[in-house]
Amino acid sequence: MGHRFLLSGALALLAATVPAAASPDPEVVLKMGTTAPEGSSWHQIFKEMGEKWRQAPGGGVVLRIYPGGVLGDEPDLVRKMRVGQIQAAALTAAGLSDIDKSVAALQIPMMFRSYGELDYVRERLRPTLEKRLEEKGFVVLNWGDAGWVMFFAKEPFTTPDDLKKMKLFAWAGDNDAIEIWKAAGFQPVPLPSTEILTGLQTGLINAFDTTPLAALSSQWFALAPHMLDLKWAPLVGATVVTRKAWEKVPREARPALLKSAEEAGQRLRVDIRQANDKAIEAMKTRGLKVLPVTPAVEAAWQRAAESVHPRIRGTIVPAPVFDEVKRLRDEFRATGGKTAGG
Repeated sequence: MGHRFLLSGALALLAATVPAAASPDPEVVLKMGTTAPEGSSWHQIFKEMGEKWRQAPGGGVVLRIYPGGVLGDEPDLVRKMRVGQIQAAALTAAGLSDIDKSVAALQIPMMFRSYGELDYVRERLRPTLEKRLEEKGFVVLNWGDAGWVMFFAKEPFTTPDDLKKMKLFAWAGDNDAIEIWKAAGFQPVPLPSTEILTGLQTGLINAFDTTPLAALSSQWFALAPHMLDLKWAPLVGATVVTRKAWEKVPREARPALLKSAEEAGQRLRVDIRQANDKAIEAMKTRGLKVLPVTPAVEAAWQRAAESVHPRIRGTIVPAPVFDEVKRLRDEFRATGGKTAGG
């Protein structure tokens, strides 16, 4: 329910690119922060994109990547872009929502059933989202996603009522989402995502939501080895650059940079979606128990999610954007998923 409501600890698994501030010499140097681990496939795709940027027409653009969260978590990256310390970042909707809340519309719980629905809605909502972000001083280079957010817990569970008995991680500082969890009857425990492992070890929390890839890479699943096979929400994101920095990039170089960025985003989406499936299999060999979901159980979760949609609408997600996401999703479903672009 909400943007950080969907643990952004999954983090860096998203998007890819950068632009930045001009230096005194002819080359433009762009600094990009990302929580993607150093040496990961995401980091590698960023670096390959950087090589293409260096060869862009109209003067090379140098991309300096700071991976692995060395520059801080997503709120830190947004703050550093605003003050000009860095010029770009790969962010999930949690970080993007610090810029403009509209992006959280792509992560409304139980709004989407498939990547087809997500892709259809995002592509059509993209001009609106990009315009809103640009009005706040940021240019979108590409869009990505990091897999489906799922629930993990120390003990077996199936229904929303089962999870309501558990102490569920919630993103510290995201008071709107915390209040929505409470209103729905859950027991959110606000923590920084960096303290999830400690929280599980001490019993402060015994459940959390994140993507399979994040659960594996962080090893959180070892302390909460029960995963409900339910697509709660997609974890989405984008790579953004400050408009101030983008305007310092030679105009003739921009189309080539955007093309490379879009190609990187497409590669990342394919890689990450496959990697999440592989992550589930890898965790199963290490003791993860995947809890099946019957149609009746899925319906119970759908009701639980939809019961808080009115609270999300207008609070976490601007009402007009919420309504447009729902309209587009229904449009896609009305065609049986056969609409062009689906």
